[in-house]
Amino acid sequence: MGKITGFKEFERVLPTKEAVEGRVQHFKEFNKGYSENELNKQAARCMDCGIPFCHSGCPLGNVIPEFNDAVYDGKWEEAYQILSSTNNFPEFTGRICPAPCESACVLGIHSTPITIEEIEKHIIEIAFKKGYVKAHKSYLKTGKRVAVVGSGPAGLAAAAQLNKAGHDVIVFERDDQVGGLLRYGIPDFKLEKSVIDRRVNLMKESGIEFKVNTEVGRDISFYELKAYDAVILATGSTVPWHMQLPGHEAKGIHFAMDFLTQQNKEVSGIAVEQDRILATDKHVVVIGDGDTGSDCIGTSNRHRAKSITQIARKPTPSKQRLKNNPWPMDKLTFGTSSSQEEGCERLWATETQEFIKDEDGHIKAIKIKEVQYEVDEFGKRTRLGESEIREIPADLVLLAIGYQHTEHMLLEQLGVRVDEKGNILANDKDYQTTIDNIFTAGDCRKGQSLVVWAISEGRECARKVDEYLMGYSELESKDFLTTINA
Repeated sequence: MGKITGFKEFERVLPTKEAVEGRVQHFKEFNKGYSENELNKQAARCMDCGIPFCHSGCPLGNVIPEFNDAVYDGKWEEAYQILSSTNNFPEFTGRICPAPCESACVLGIHSTPITIEEIEKHIIEIAFKKGYVKAHKSYLKTGKRVAVVGSGPAGLAAAAQLNKAGHDVIVFERDDQVGGLLRYGIPDFKLEKSVIDRRVNLMKESGIEFKVNTEVGRDISFYELKAYDAVILATGSTVPWHMQLPGHEAKGIHFAMDFLTQQNKEVSGIAVEQDRILATDKHVVVIGDGDTGSDCIGTSNRHRAKSITQIARKPTPSKQRLKNNPWPMDKLTFGTSSSQEEGCERLWATETQEFIKDEDGHIKAIKIKEVQYEVDEFGKRTRLGESEIREIPADLVLLAIGYQHTEHMLLEQLGVRVDEKGNILANDKDYQTTIDNIFTAGDCRKGQSLVVWAISEGRECARKVDEYLMGYSELESKDFLTTINA
């Protein structure tokens, strides 16, 4: 590596963030980034570990030690070429990925892991500034036409790869803007939408066609879709879980994505048609402890909520790995997100019992019950007891408890089958559905997951589509790249 003793000399340091009192005044990104000297030090920490488990920790199989080495030596174009060989959108993953690669870092066994995610973001942003990131125009065209339904991370990755292979690609998106979850599910303070626009403009320049406000079955017929040489369904997992508890019909109970989508549209200057969901001067209760719940907290803080309470059913996570979560598995330990840092009360091992309405049918409180658990070193829970049911105030309840599966109407019309969980039926081997020329990728196939997994799915699916159309494919395979660089 660039500096053999770097991991001994330098400590893990994350970039500074704008102070809480300042950043809750706006919806812009607040991570200040590394200085050139600090970036060099963080890249130097990547050690010559022999077997880089970070490769397997990354769903994309990113070639991490090599791009860290290039960063240390200041070889920015080389670093960009290495990173972009496996990842179409490092500017997305460098901002919003939970970095399972860092959980698998060999240095993390006895120390703190490399700041892989931050280094990744710096590589791509420097590459944009230096003009290394250009539109990929394929002058050798295959004459094959591929339709991609859905413009989230899986659909975008598949489109980029298929365009690279020389196919004519058109992406259909029913929303008014391209991006799917990236556009309307992730707040601007984590991912400013100009970052998406920059990439989409490059894809358009590359020859990819985007049709927004276009819903298959309404704005384009199923027969027209089937006329393409191949179709990729990348429609995401969009049917949310509800809580069928007494009082669930109360006004003021909303799905998290409705709340986040409205705010993202407002930040982008897009009119919100339905009644505005605001947390201002309200007691906000967020049910769900994942990233979406955290995003609701950050947004509510910027709305100036009176109070914010986050409810999680599971016990407080351990601060250290348990024996059922050894290295190099994705680390499941206690953490605090940047939104939680800004202020909220976190209730663990808490079960929601009932939603209490006022005389106008609006939510005014929630009945909850706190459960006592004993958790052993393998993560096995033993229920010891529970508290008396109590009420907490709630003027706005945001449900962030995940998604069941993709919507089924389109699938039924196309004759595509689903599995027992309601996801599109297709395997890891060929990504092909029960219809010959229709493929699928992302959350609609895999179930609700990470953006980095969606990109990986889109890339792998594109390769299988290319093989289906041409009999072979020269597109990169994650498994092949990981093997030759290990």
